[in-house]
Amino acid sequence: MSRYSAAEIEAKWQTAWDEAEAAKAVRSDDKPKYYVLEMFPYPSGRIHMGHVRNYTMGDVIARYKRATGHAVLHPMGWDAFGMPAENAAMASGGHPKDWTYQNIADMRDQMKPLGFSIDWSREFATCDPEYYGQQQALFIDMLAKDLVYRKNAVVNWDPVDMTVLANEQVIDGKGWRSGADVERRELTQWFFKISHYSDELLSALDGLDDWPAKVKLMQANWIGRSRGLQFAFSVTDEAAAGTDRIEVYTTRPDTLMGASFVGISPDHPIAKKLEAENAEIAAFCADARKGGTTEEAIEKADKKGFDTGLRVRHPFDTAWELPVYIANFILMDYGTGAIFGCPAHDQRDLDFARKYDLPVVSVLRPLGDQDYVAPEDGGAAYAPPKGEKIAYVGGFAGDEQQTGNEGIESAIAFCESNGVGHGVTKFRLRDWGLSRQRYWGCPIPVVHCYSCGTVPEKKENLPVRLPDDVTFDVPGNPLDRHPTWRNTACPVCGGAALRETDTMDTFVDSSWYFTRFTNSHAATPTVQADVDYWMNVDQYIGGIEHAILHLLYSRFFARAMHATGHLPSTATEPFDALFTQGMVTHEIYKTTDANGRPVYHFPEEVEGGVLKATGETVEIIPSAKMSKSKKNVVDPMSIISSYGADTARWFVLSDSPPERDVEWTASGAEAAHRHLSRVYRMAWDIAHGEDAGDASADQDLLRQMHRAIADVTGGVSSFGFNAAIAKLYGFTSALSKSNASAAAKRTAMLALAQLMAPMTPHLSEEIWTMLGGTGLCVLSDWPKADEAMLVEDSVTLPIQINGKRRSEVTVPKDMPAAEIEKLVLADPAVQKALDGNAPKKLIVVPGRIVNVVA
Repeated sequence: MSRYSAAEIEAKWQTAWDEAEAAKAVRSDDKPKYYVLEMFPYPSGRIHMGHVRNYTMGDVIARYKRATGHAVLHPMGWDAFGMPAENAAMASGGHPKDWTYQNIADMRDQMKPLGFSIDWSREFATCDPEYYGQQQALFIDMLAKDLVYRKNAVVNWDPVDMTVLANEQVIDGKGWRSGADVERRELTQWFFKISHYSDELLSALDGLDDWPAKVKLMQANWIGRSRGLQFAFSVTDEAAAGTDRIEVYTTRPDTLMGASFVGISPDHPIAKKLEAENAEIAAFCADARKGGTTEEAIEKADKKGFDTGLRVRHPFDTAWELPVYIANFILMDYGTGAIFGCPAHDQRDLDFARKYDLPVVSVLRPLGDQDYVAPEDGGAAYAPPKGEKIAYVGGFAGDEQQTGNEGIESAIAFCESNGVGHGVTKFRLRDWGLSRQRYWGCPIPVVHCYSCGTVPEKKENLPVRLPDDVTFDVPGNPLDRHPTWRNTACPVCGGAALRETDTMDTFVDSSWYFTRFTNSHAATPTVQADVDYWMNVDQYIGGIEHAILHLLYSRFFARAMHATGHLPSTATEPFDALFTQGMVTHEIYKTTDANGRPVYHFPEEVEGGVLKATGETVEIIPSAKMSKSKKNVVDPMSIISSYGADTARWFVLSDSPPERDVEWTASGAEAAHRHLSRVYRMAWDIAHGEDAGDASADQDLLRQMHRAIADVTGGVSSFGFNAAIAKLYGFTSALSKSNASAAAKRTAMLALAQLMAPMTPHLSEEIWTMLGGTGLCVLSDWPKADEAMLVEDSVTLPIQINGKRRSEVTVPKDMPAAEIEKLVLADPAVQKALDGNAPKKLIVVPGRIVNVVA
């Protein structure tokens, strides 16, 4: 076959690799291990070019590591529980299970033609009872270790999905999937005690040297350690019993002299006591509990307060009284559920004070700002960074001029020495509410016994399987209304009991799946020998959107699994290196219908800026993230059908650094295909050519081969895939121009095949076989550069004539300038420019350039 035909060679070599079990992960005492993992997909039904790019990056690393003598684990699974399956069932009348497994089958069928070297024997879906049964076992073990608990809590409630959302799942006050306005509700919920590890999760970030700095910063901000003062305001004598003391935590005790009011949460015990006695307060509290519990939702909400009539004494002056408000922007779960308001130095408090006509008293001022307008004079709240040096006009501890951090520490020391509270360290990170009122999730393995209370299911009864006979014709959780599933026997006393009907947040499923891949089908969550060998994940690859949710939960789970005996201590930070890849983007093509509404068109419907079908001109919107709703998606299957998998793999790696976005263009894909076709033809010519070539050119070709080996090795091993491909383009060009002997060309072509194999494994395998390579190319050892061949003993100098490059000359590196001048004067381009005259100037810059002035 003299013509490159991806359709003919790719299926053939995929079969050969399967038969050879080339991607099978096997523990070996003789090899170092390497575990590379891309974040597993949600089975939405179709893979897109973003998937192709992500999994190709992991595949390149996996193939490279195998070639360099590692035992490689490169698995794949499916993050399969979640709302879309239930929504699809409600929309179509089907079952989430059928929808999910059909999508998995479809996506697996789309992925396999791409030739990823995945150990498919380890595949699982998180909705497999075999998987979630082990997750239930982990839950029970964590319950025994007091890492899971149940309590009443104010939660974010999605009124459309009818489920609880974690703070991280509320975006701009709306549910992350439904887009509905989130409400607050008090429910009994299960929580993972992630806050137990707050300090450790924060400090351990310093040791994650191979994580992106921005991800570590995002996690540090989310965990949010702060140093502050906890103290109590005493309520004046008129206070009723139980309302005589209000505990407050503040991170700015240095502004205590600017206190204007005290605010408490609608869920604070004092507020609850008051609302039980006062209908007006009860109505206010009910209204204040609307809206999400995230900082964003609270910040954007209208600030509302209710003056309780209570008054508290300032801790430094008992004659100074402050009013107590119930305020809608204070949450019971943050701090103590109470704050003191300092309007001069907090914009939220200033807005509140101006609304309710409360005093504004400055404590801080900037140094040297003549145009400064104090908040009591109409300016904005002055809240400088804590590290900035400022003037304390109402300070009570430390210097008159000091930084905020110094002022805080001085204030804490002063208060402690005067018996006004004590300094404490708190974290912003809250415990992880895992209860979801949905069907398509992992059942929480506990029962509620009328005699024994809430008790865990026995492990021998796991998995607690989801019932298949459910319907979705009524909103809410089908498990709540199932006629038989909910009724069960207590695992302790055998009496009548009810199963927990909440299921687990799907982020639980993805928080430990990487450990399960070490032995996917074991009868326990993990097997010690396998996690000892395969953990940690050496290279994890995924999107920056998972910087907080998935990665933080996974770090917590690794610690919890160590505490429960399922992971070694060395795996408490499960991902040694993290890479966050860029997106694949594409132009958006839009027209407008008769009603002025946008109509989007798929790329294959457009040619030359017009619709193929009608000739109508389309508006071309600059490249953006591929989106089904905008139809700027490219189906990988159509690319494979047109050009082959290797072209798709080559293009998504070649056009930009992997951490940046890459724009998919039809012309780019065509160019990639032309290059691979050229490589194939070169190999064919070498394999079938009869020209003996010129052996004197062998050394130069082999030097370039070893340089390519060194450069591509460096590129692949450092995620510089586009740089490695640029080197391969250069080496291909050098090989095509070479007059070296047939033997040298064959050697160089075999090396080129090996170097391209991580990116274009099918083409490389075909070339390898065509040229008589031994065994399979993908199982061959990675070529090694000969250091001696990397030493440059000659140098090519560009020749500029009158400031423009006209020629070049290759000379020994140590050739004297006078000898170089002779060669330059003999150059045809120089002779033509001089036209028989002597040069006005001839300057040799050793090792760099020759300038001729004619």
